[in-house]
Amino acid sequence: MTSKIRLGIVGYGNLGKGAVEAIKQSPDMELVAVFTRRDPESLVLDIPGVKAVHISDASDYQAEIDVMLLCGGSATDLPEQTPHFASMFNTVDSFDTHAKIPEFYQAVNEVATKHNKTAIISVGWDPGLFSINRVMAEAILPSGETYTFWGKGLSQGHSDAVRRVEGVKNGVQYTIPAEQAIEKVRSGANPELTTSEKHRRVCYIVAEDGADKAAIENEIKTMPNYFADYDTEVNFISAEELARDHSKAPHGGFVIRGGNTGENNNQIYEFSLKLDSNPEFTASVLVAYARAAYRLSNENQFGAKTVYDVAPSYISPRSAEELRRDYL
Repeated sequence: MTSKIRLGIVGYGNLGKGAVEAIKQSPDMELVAVFTRRDPESLVLDIPGVKAVHISDASDYQAEIDVMLLCGGSATDLPEQTPHFASMFNTVDSFDTHAKIPEFYQAVNEVATKHNKTAIISVGWDPGLFSINRVMAEAILPSGETYTFWGKGLSQGHSDAVRRVEGVKNGVQYTIPAEQAIEKVRSGANPELTTSEKHRRVCYIVAEDGADKAAIENEIKTMPNYFADYDTEVNFISAEELARDHSKAPHGGFVIRGGNTGENNNQIYEFSLKLDSNPEFTASVLVAYARAAYRLSNENQFGAKTVYDVAPSYISPRSAEELRRDYL
């Protein structure tokens, strides 16, 4: 029997916890340790044989870990952590600040190449699976338009933004795609759609006692970069309602390309996801790509990689023979 791929996890938030669950479902993998900035004694892992270790001691585990899953946030964690860990380990991360991916790639590629490590960046569903489908759809249907719709889903970044508004005790925001816009795209009309025509935003807010709800609603609706360009709905609810109805993190969305071939035949390419748990699904993608990082490293394919550089066979636990026989 071949030995299992040995994994480490950096960060034990929702994504890190999702990675633990994904590893449990992957018989060819095993978790060695979870690395945290918190006091390791405070982490209740309850996983036999798995240690909680302070992040500063990670370098001691280079001989014990084949691939490190980086489960921190894209705003401040990953820009520092991925280049740091890519000097010691093969890594997989979910960096999702789309506009900064080129410079992030350069920084990680320089370190990983220098140290003979493989670092697969920006893995997840967008960027990640949606990215693959945007490229495939355009390559197959060069004459057409591609549209990406997100939701219905709880947006982590926008939820954080509403919670920073004065007078807000807690709150969440959902991104909801416009059904009318999706149907127009599916019809092959290839419409020109504004930002507000593609999505709307719905907020559920728990206000502080005595807070000015009208002022809160106005500040949210006029917030630049987040809500000002959208049809935004603000609902005030109790803390109990928020805990009961909005504690999960559902998400999903669609990549749709409307194109034409031949004289004038409409062709619609669509890829969609409907997720009960955004972090658990994203973590499952990370774990699958850890398999690829391990295999690429064994082939001396070092440096930073994206999902565009990884063949589907590299993320599957099945052999090439099995794939040809059972799936092709």
